[in-house]
Amino acid sequence: MNGAQRAAILLLTLGEQEAAEVLKHLSARDVQAVGQAMAALTNVSRDQVEFVLGRLDEDMGRHTSLGVGTEEYIRKILVNALGENKAGGLIDRILLGRTSKGLESLKWMESRAIAEMIGQEHPQIIALVLAHLEPDQAAEVIGYMPPRVRSDAVMRIATLDGVQPHALNELDEIMERQFSGNTNKLKSANVGGLKAAADILNAMESSREAELMASIRGHDSSLSGRIEELMFVFEDLGDLDDRSMQALLREVPSARLVTALKGAEASVRERIFANMSKRAADMLRDDLEVKGPVRLSEVDAAQKEVLQIARKLADAGQISLQAGGDEFV
Repeated sequence: MNGAQRAAILLLTLGEQEAAEVLKHLSARDVQAVGQAMAALTNVSRDQVEFVLGRLDEDMGRHTSLGVGTEEYIRKILVNALGENKAGGLIDRILLGRTSKGLESLKWMESRAIAEMIGQEHPQIIALVLAHLEPDQAAEVIGYMPPRVRSDAVMRIATLDGVQPHALNELDEIMERQFSGNTNKLKSANVGGLKAAADILNAMESSREAELMASIRGHDSSLSGRIEELMFVFEDLGDLDDRSMQALLREVPSARLVTALKGAEASVRERIFANMSKRAADMLRDDLEVKGPVRLSEVDAAQKEVLQIARKLADAGQISLQAGGDEFV
């Protein structure tokens, strides 16, 4: 089972209110992934439930049967978590296969569909839409666009410097032409900028990230340099201070860490070993030795996952991504 399927089984073991509270803390894309996994679940066995609970290391008892009407359950917890308006489009998408509505609802759409929908719009419109998405989703959308469009879109995102609310409302209306029904108007104009461009590039596969940075560097070396200053790559983990490294390692699943380290430099590995207990470090070394060959795409995905965890911790003020870190008292 993948992460979305395990999360779906866990939520189905909870009550409606508890599951709704969990969903409130997930991103739009995570809610969609988990919701789709819930809708696809059939005949969940005791072994599957026990496996999920064991993986989460939670003492939640054993369940022999979920005993819920899946479709109605999904409707209730999504409405409780997101409200009637936002949940409506997602429920239709998951259960009925209908399209969502409005600019905000692009976050619930498949990346390929977004790329096809905005592909013929003005380049500045494309940049505004991408800047409005989560970095990982924007990175996927860019991947479905022609190469000549990609670097231009990232450069435009990086140079966005404040967007008037009325302009975003106009953009919302443009997107609404693709849909039917009402949509909530945007209240914030805080989209785009260097950090947004860096986050999108960080979320891309390494080869595509390098290709885009080379293209941007060829067009504007100064801009590329400012973007690179805000980017954080896996090798940079070796520069974390001990406190930040230990906090990060507590949040990274051991299986994902093993995969990520298969493609890591020796210096990064040793830095990580040094911030673990001797027993844990020895076990990690053993796991690395017995794992065998791993596809580069799997290593890249695992490293991106570790970096996403690091950035979330940094955004929450729990770690510092700067070399040497900050001093704490």
